[in-house]
Amino acid sequence: MAMTTCWYEGPLAAFDTETTGVDVETDRIVSAAVVVQDAPGIRPRVSRWLVNPGVPVPAEATAVHGLTEEHLQRNGRWPAPVMYEIAQALAEQAHAGRPVVVMNAPFDLTLLDRELRRHRASALGRWFESAQLSVLDPRVLDKHLDRYRKGRRTLTDLCAHYGVALEGAHDAAADAVAALEVTRAVGRRFASRLERLAPGELHTLQAVWHAAQARGLQAWFARSGVDEAVDPAWPLRPGLPAAA
Repeated sequence: MAMTTCWYEGPLAAFDTETTGVDVETDRIVSAAVVVQDAPGIRPRVSRWLVNPGVPVPAEATAVHGLTEEHLQRNGRWPAPVMYEIAQALAEQAHAGRPVVVMNAPFDLTLLDRELRRHRASALGRWFESAQLSVLDPRVLDKHLDRYRKGRRTLTDLCAHYGVALEGAHDAAADAVAALEVTRAVGRRFASRLERLAPGELHTLQAVWHAAQARGLQAWFARSGVDEAVDPAWPLRPGLPAAA
């Protein structure tokens, strides 16, 4: 019987956003990319979106991704159709059975969910009612599989650790491609622990691993006197109940 290709040597997609800030409830998406790679080493197909968020773009955000408010007003599209197209692109991956790599998934996916609620009165989950999305989060995978390694675990750090070239960091497409390559590298390095797991099983496991990681971080914050709540939900934070 022919061995089926394990997921990290097979087709993968990746999703990334650039934003007006780091608060998933109030900040907005200013650019996004979905990349699809049919096999390792093949040039990925890239879909990009540029959004005029309709709110001010803070200088700190521009300093990260280089997108100015003026540039987005001139070249960005309105959020409503863009959010629909991004959700549609992710739904296509789910229907194709292609796992989607999202570095720090609760950030990008929750932001997308909130944008859909804001501009389309619709939640992200609606797009995955007929085909479940399998998410691979290199941050959660790396943290679980190599938990005692010291140091930070940003995308830049993971690229350096796994020997992945990151061309043009903080460009959504470049970051998505890099996250995809890091995820393949994690798969290969920890093959003995990952190769028998299907992406759907891994999706379920990552939710458990992320919750444990969040509890550990919360405990560390408590010991350090840091008053910050860590959300255990993965890959998407539940919507806040609407104000009565």
